[in-house]
Amino acid sequence: MASAAARSGLRSLAARAAPLRRRMSSSVHDDAYETAKWEKITYAGIVTCTLLAAYNLSKGHPHFDEPPAYPYLHIRNKEFPWGPDGLFEKKDHH
Repeated sequence: MASAAARSGLRSLAARAAPLRRRMSSSVHDDAYETAKWEKITYAGIVTCTLLAAYNLSKGHPHFDEPPAYPYLHIRNKEFPWGPDGLFEKKDHH
């Protein structure tokens, strides 16, 4: 009980001795400067990424010919229950 009272007294003494303001950086001016700096960097990054994306998407890209119809790509050893084509394939049968 006495130790609890002593701890309480020490806490109140330490609270009066410690300043009320928390010091996390050197000054408020530095915080405002850093915040403004990173805000500008963020906006510059957004603009840069948007311009690069627009440039890359506006360029053409090559379209290649269809690959040869290799006979081993559609091996069918037995008939499917729904017909000769795959479930999502539609082909003309002549």
